[in-house]
Amino acid sequence: MAEQELTHAQKTARYLGAFFDELVRCGVRDVVVSPGSRSTGLAMTAFELSCRRPDELRVHVDVDERGASFVALGLAKATGRPAALVCTSGTAPANYFPTVLEAQTSRIPLLVLSSDRPVMLLGLGAPQTTDQVKLFGDAVRLFRQMPEPEGTPKAVAFARQAAREACIAALGRGRGAAPDAAPDDGAFPVAARGCAQDCAPVHLNFPLDEPLKPDFAVEGLFDAGLSPLAALPADPAAPGPLVGARAVPDARALDALAALIAQGGVAVAAGEGTCETLAEAREVAAWAERWRLPLLADPLSGLRCLDAACVIDSYDNLFAREDCPLPRALIRFGRWPLSKRAFNGLAAARPVQVVVDAAETRDFNLMTDLFVPCTPLDLVRAMGDVPALATNAQGAQEGEGAPHAAAQVAPAPVSAMGAQDAYLARWVALNEAERPRIEAARDAGDGFEGAYLSALLARVPAGSLLFSANSLSVRALDTFLLKPAPGTGDRPLAVLANRGQNGIDGVTSTAIGAAWAFPRATFVTGDLTFLHDLNALHLQRELLHAAPRPDGTVPSLTIVLLNNNGGGLFDMLPQQSEEPYFERLFLVPHDARFGHAADAFAVPYRAVERVEDLVAAYDELSGTPGLSLIEVTVPLAGVKARYAPYQG
Repeated sequence: MAEQELTHAQKTARYLGAFFDELVRCGVRDVVVSPGSRSTGLAMTAFELSCRRPDELRVHVDVDERGASFVALGLAKATGRPAALVCTSGTAPANYFPTVLEAQTSRIPLLVLSSDRPVMLLGLGAPQTTDQVKLFGDAVRLFRQMPEPEGTPKAVAFARQAAREACIAALGRGRGAAPDAAPDDGAFPVAARGCAQDCAPVHLNFPLDEPLKPDFAVEGLFDAGLSPLAALPADPAAPGPLVGARAVPDARALDALAALIAQGGVAVAAGEGTCETLAEAREVAAWAERWRLPLLADPLSGLRCLDAACVIDSYDNLFAREDCPLPRALIRFGRWPLSKRAFNGLAAARPVQVVVDAAETRDFNLMTDLFVPCTPLDLVRAMGDVPALATNAQGAQEGEGAPHAAAQVAPAPVSAMGAQDAYLARWVALNEAERPRIEAARDAGDGFEGAYLSALLARVPAGSLLFSANSLSVRALDTFLLKPAPGTGDRPLAVLANRGQNGIDGVTSTAIGAAWAFPRATFVTGDLTFLHDLNALHLQRELLHAAPRPDGTVPSLTIVLLNNNGGGLFDMLPQQSEEPYFERLFLVPHDARFGHAADAFAVPYRAVERVEDLVAAYDELSGTPGLSLIEVTVPLAGVKARYAPYQG
């Protein structure tokens, strides 16, 4: 067919078909659509491709753009693959802004594909029209104003190149889309994917003119003939062609780290972004064992799935102790752990700090002494070639002399590192002594949130997802999510949360998006967070009928709602007061009847007021297809006093 014979609908189909086909070849597997008219071409093209190649692309639908964007965030966070968003023009893309900010600060690969009016309608009072050019400012890594669709070979080639550039920008330096994880091997994701890397959101704005409906009968639709990647198989389990080399840390940085460790008193602050998979967590732990390093493990680090002595899961409690073994030097992986006590304690101690990060220090404690620009895993693998050091224990303890560089010291067994070995032993002993105190929360009674959470965490099945809300929920997780008991073996469990902005918006939608990547998922949330995203329950029908998981099963997310009828976290903060302003401005009791909301969206619901009833309800509903809701009623007042016996 000659190019001059193409209709507008055929040009649109060929142009957008090439764009979406290239996204799939670059590793994109999920598109989240919010219905609208101007976005007809984008939405219908994605849907057409998903129907023709269902193993390579899934289309999810959420009528609320704000919620849809968080669903996409959850999909990308759980899979490490860029997830794409499609919406109409006007205020629709503006609803993506909170998610774009979260994706930016959490380093999540997100593709915003907004539709727009053609340029001839802008600034003339046309309905549903706003200035969408660079709508998100510097919050996205890349913005591209797309031309109006054409069907020429050059225009189609540009559409493919724009798709590639978008994925390259979203995935960052030295990284391709993550392969799909097998649930029973080392590829199982135990933490957010992409946080350790340099991932980011991008925005492409598509002006689309009427008629809006594409003609999918056009010759050459989804034809990869013009793509340089056409010869590569579009294997849905493969990582995609945009795979770069890992960074290699500078040899001088490795020598400096070895020298610091030789002096003793070195700990690792392992935050979100330390590792992504079970195999990576094991690599990090093996490295720490070799170098005798305590891993102060944030619950989002991915390390608490390991039965490893060097994993210090009660680090938050230990920083409250007078005999806490404060480090002389600190190696930080990922973002700062969420423990405020650890943050303040380290700020006061001011150890030498080495920040290991792929892109930036993220050091709002303002104490970076050495920045190593690579991922934690890059460093761990590079240090595998550095011999562990023999240590002059007396000199290290007295602070005498300068440490030797690694190249100047003969290889020695790790057991010869006396000062560092003794330092690790102190952390391990204190951590093991803390475990019975935390486990005692299970018997604290039905009026304590920690009793419910401890009982729940003991029931969450291995090989599943545990998603946490922010505020009090994730802080409670930091206390009560313990690593496996010694000798019981590793427990693969993905633990995710939205910690980029620490917000309460869109968290339920994010958990729903992440649940698509796992055979079973559990979401722990407080009432204000749940109230903020209550309309996410309408996705029950989408989960049950429209978009199954890659293996054909229906996603399952059990929501455990700890309802204290207000902002219980503020009872633990300086704002706490008996004055009227405290309840009016901070506690904000709402008296919401969540059971009615569950009934409105056909979500199975159980209300419990005893720990044993929570266990029974969870055993009944966990694994139920779609969403289910368990509401636990707990007191609002006295939160700080209830937690005190278990948090130091």
